[in-house]
Amino acid sequence: MAAHIGRRLRKGAATTAVAAAAVAALSASQAPGATVDDQGRQSTGDATSAPDTAADDSATGNSPYYTDLPPLNSPNPSPSAGSGDAGDQRAGEAGIPATVLDAYKQAEATLREKKPGCNLPWQLLAAIGKVESGQARGGRVTADGTTVTPILGPQLDGNGFALIRDTDNGAYDGNRMYDQAVGPMQFIPSTWDWAGRDGNGDGRKDPNNIYDAALAAGHYLCRFDWDLSQQGDLRKAILSYNNSTDYLNTVLSWLEFYRRGTHEIPDGTGALPVDRSDDTARPGVTPSAPGTTPPARPGKPSGSRPSPSPAAPGNGGSPSTPPVTPPPATPPTPTDTVHHLEDAGTGTLTAMAGHTFAERVSTRAETEAGKAVAKVRIRFTLVGDTDTTFTGGETVATVTTDASGVAVAPALQAGERTGAFAVQAAVVGRSVKGVPYKATVTARAADALALVGEKEPTCVAGGEFAKPVQVKATYRGEAAGKVAVTATLVTSADDPAENDKGPYFKDADGKAVRSLTGLRTDADGQLTLPKLYADDTAGTFLLRLTTAGGATLDVKLTVEPAAAPSPEPDPSTDPAPSTDPSTEPSTDPSETPAA
Repeated sequence: MAAHIGRRLRKGAATTAVAAAAVAALSASQAPGATVDDQGRQSTGDATSAPDTAADDSATGNSPYYTDLPPLNSPNPSPSAGSGDAGDQRAGEAGIPATVLDAYKQAEATLREKKPGCNLPWQLLAAIGKVESGQARGGRVTADGTTVTPILGPQLDGNGFALIRDTDNGAYDGNRMYDQAVGPMQFIPSTWDWAGRDGNGDGRKDPNNIYDAALAAGHYLCRFDWDLSQQGDLRKAILSYNNSTDYLNTVLSWLEFYRRGTHEIPDGTGALPVDRSDDTARPGVTPSAPGTTPPARPGKPSGSRPSPSPAAPGNGGSPSTPPVTPPPATPPTPTDTVHHLEDAGTGTLTAMAGHTFAERVSTRAETEAGKAVAKVRIRFTLVGDTDTTFTGGETVATVTTDASGVAVAPALQAGERTGAFAVQAAVVGRSVKGVPYKATVTARAADALALVGEKEPTCVAGGEFAKPVQVKATYRGEAAGKVAVTATLVTSADDPAENDKGPYFKDADGKAVRSLTGLRTDADGQLTLPKLYADDTAGTFLLRLTTAGGATLDVKLTVEPAAAPSPEPDPSTDPAPSTDPSTEPSTDPSETPAA
C-alpha cells in the first residue's frame, strides 16, 4: 500500500509539472501577457473566470474525465534520441488512430466553411477526445467511425457526480433512470439532442460515431461566435464543455502537445488512459472505464442477489441473509419541484428576414404555489416551417433558470423564409406543460429608394437609353439588401396604370414589356435595371419603383424627338442650265489669262 501511495504521489508531482510546462508553452505561443501559477493554472488579463454553470449545462454534464497528461518531451523526438520506455511513450502518446484523426480533421474543415470566424483547430478536438475517451479507447472503431463497444460515463445520480435524471428514456445511454455521458466525445443525451450532427453523411446523428461526435463537438465549441484563436474565448469554450479548472488545464496541455506534432497510427493501437478524475471520489469503489457498466453505488443493490452469509451462532446453522439497508431517499432536485412554466414578459417576436429579433424569449419556472425555481434547465425549440435559428445556427437551445426562476433564450436570427413559427419552451427532465411563443418573419423591406447618379435618363425616340437605371434601397439609413423591387412604366404620377407607349423593357423573346417583377437589390442595397428602349413617341415619361415596406421612387425619363431628315431637292424648281455662250468657260488657249 505504501508503495502504491508513493507511486501515486510521485506521479502526481510529475503530472503537475507537465501541466505547468505545457500550459506555460501555450501561454507563450497564444496569449501575450498570460501568466501561469505554480499549479499550472493559466490566466490572462482579459480572460474571464470559470462560468457559473450547472453541471447539465455542459456538454458532458461535468462527467469524470481522464487526467493523464502528455510527457514533457516533444512528441517528435530527434532520430538520435535513445530508445526505451520514454521514447515508446512519446510515440504512443503523440499517435492518433487513423479514423479518429480523420474525423477531427474533417470536422475542422467543415467548421472552417460553416463558421470561419471560430478558427477551430482540429488539435483542440483531439485534446478533448483524448481527455474524454482516450481517443475512442485507442481508436477501437469500425470502418465508418462507430465505436466497437459503447463508451458510457457513470450514471449521473448525484452520488459523487452531478444529478441528472433521465432525459432520453434511455435512447442513447440505455438508462431510463439517470443520464450518462455517451460516446467518444462524452455528450449527455440532453445536449446531444440539439448539438448532434451527421458527420459521416449516413443520415444519422449517432453520439457513438466519431465523425458525428467530432463535428458536434466543433459546433458546440463554436456556438457563441467565439473566436478560438483568442485565449479568452478558447478558455470559455473549453470550460463550457466541462466546467472545471483542472479539466481546462488538462485539455490545454494536450492541445499544446498535439500542436507540436502528431502522427497517424492504426486503429485500435492507441495508448489507453489510466487515471480518471473520479479515482478518489468514492473510496472503496473502483471507477469503471468508459465502455463498461458503472459499478453499483455504495449502499445500493447491484442488481444481483447477495450471497448467503455463513451460518450464524444461535440460528440453528441455517444460513441467513443480512438485512439490506435501503438507500437513503434522494432529495428532490429543483427540476422535481417545477409545476408549470410562465411567460416572463416576452414582447412581440417579429423580425425582418435576415435580421436579428429585438425581443428574446423569456420563461419562468414556478412551483405549484407560484414560487420561482432556480437551476432548472429550460429547452427552447423552434417549431414550424422556418429557417430561423438561435444565435450560432442552432434550432434548439438549453438555458438554466437564474435565481429569479427565469431563463432567457439566445437571440433569434431570422432566415429568409417568411411567415409564422413557434418557439416552444419546456422543462428538461420533467413532463410539465410547456409555453409556446408565436414568432413572425416578415419580408425584407426598404423605407427609401434613391437614384444613383445625378442625371435623369434621356434618349431619342426609336433609340435606346445609353445607361441603365441604377437605384439604392435603404432601411433606417442602412443598406437594404435582398429587397424585392417592382418596376413599372406608369401612365402618369396620378395614374399608376401601366403605360402603353413610350419607353419599355424587353423580355427574353425581345418583346416590349413595361412592368418587371422579381427584381432584388444586392447585398449593398443596389439594383441595376435592365436596358430601356424607346418607341417613336417623344415626351416625358415616369418609371415607378416600389419595394416591400412602402418605399417608392419615380424616375423621369425623357424621350426627345428624332431629328428631322434633310429634304430631297425638287428637280422641278431647279433653274434651267444656261445656254449663253458667254457664261461657258472658254476652251481657246489664246484666251487663257496671263499668269
